[in-house]
Amino acid sequence: MAAQPRAGAAFAVSLRLPWGSAHDPLGLEGTAGVLEEWLFKGAGGRGARSLANAFDALGLRRGGGVGAEATRLSLSGLNADLPAALHLLADVVCRPELPEAEVPVLTDLARQDLEGLQDTPEERLALHTRTEVFGGPRSAAVGHAALAGYGHPVSGTHAGLSAINAATLRAAHARWGAQGSLLAVVADLSAGEILEQVEAAFGDWQPGAVPKATEPHFHAGVRSHLYHPGSEQTHLSLSWPSVGADHPDYLPSQLALTAFSGGSASRLFHAVREERGLAYAAQASSLLLGSQGFWQLGAASTPARAQETLDVLLAETERLRAGLSAHEFERAQRGLLTGLAFSEEGLRARASAMLRDLVLLGRLREPGELHAQLRAITHEEVNAYLAALPDPLPDAALVTLGRAPLHLSTRELSA
Repeated sequence: MAAQPRAGAAFAVSLRLPWGSAHDPLGLEGTAGVLEEWLFKGAGGRGARSLANAFDALGLRRGGGVGAEATRLSLSGLNADLPAALHLLADVVCRPELPEAEVPVLTDLARQDLEGLQDTPEERLALHTRTEVFGGPRSAAVGHAALAGYGHPVSGTHAGLSAINAATLRAAHARWGAQGSLLAVVADLSAGEILEQVEAAFGDWQPGAVPKATEPHFHAGVRSHLYHPGSEQTHLSLSWPSVGADHPDYLPSQLALTAFSGGSASRLFHAVREERGLAYAAQASSLLLGSQGFWQLGAASTPARAQETLDVLLAETERLRAGLSAHEFERAQRGLLTGLAFSEEGLRARASAMLRDLVLLGRLREPGELHAQLRAITHEEVNAYLAALPDPLPDAALVTLGRAPLHLSTRELSA
């Protein structure tokens, strides 16, 4: 547990349970997502409506959801209501009613969400990228069941949702417990007072099981195309390994990424949109899965100019290794510092950041520590990091959607 006293009228609570969609048993994809919805269909002796009324009576704001590696639940409200809010949260997590009649409804909703992922080319490409680039079951297991891994969305798969039932969901919930779970609280109380209230609410929570660490299976060099003959655009996604959050070069990589694709002054914006008019937008982002980090580039262009768009993205990726200018470095550093300052203002954001520190670093950063680390990075250090990077393109994974596939090199075109 992590507690941070902060003066003010409100509190924020964030709970991380180390069970996400990557831990879905193979063949039961969608388990984590359906289970998270099921929890709120009644808890602590209350039905679904009574439970919702109990949250509303306290004026609590609820949040959270399921990711690949964890389920997160969050609450915020007024300080005086913190004890009651913690007890409600404990009821949902530890004492849910889990009414069997709700399971068909929840799996139907998950199917609708799964169908909704096919509504736009961008969502179809993202789903196809997840499957083709990071898909494949892992050898890690829960009991004797193989894990489904990273290749499916939280909503699951149609086959997985058809196999899910009340018994399989209850078995998944039975694995939940205090072991491996993390709770962060920000409130106008001392750390001791916060701990006392948390223990009063969660003191009888059983240890449960701890899932084995999940890691994505990156398919280096994959080339996959999703044919969409009627599409007026070709969409592309390019992925390659980068550094994880606990790597010494993580912050230099984020500075480089911000200069590369951090708004209208970035290199990609100018090279792809402003100078050539190839696409309305092109972006690069970082992705953390397990202990691994990745960079992903994305863009959409007309079929006639899609290959040129990809070629420009590749050229800019290669040019980045030659380093940033002093102006680019200063702009990126200032942008990250500004974003950090705004994120630290909100209680909910602070509670989430505390959990992120515990998960990625195994400790809480001291106040101002990340700010000081960003300030301390020099232009020379970022350029040294970029110069030492191996060429990422030979092993990069390319996934496209449109009328025809694209190619990373002239060698591929002639192959």
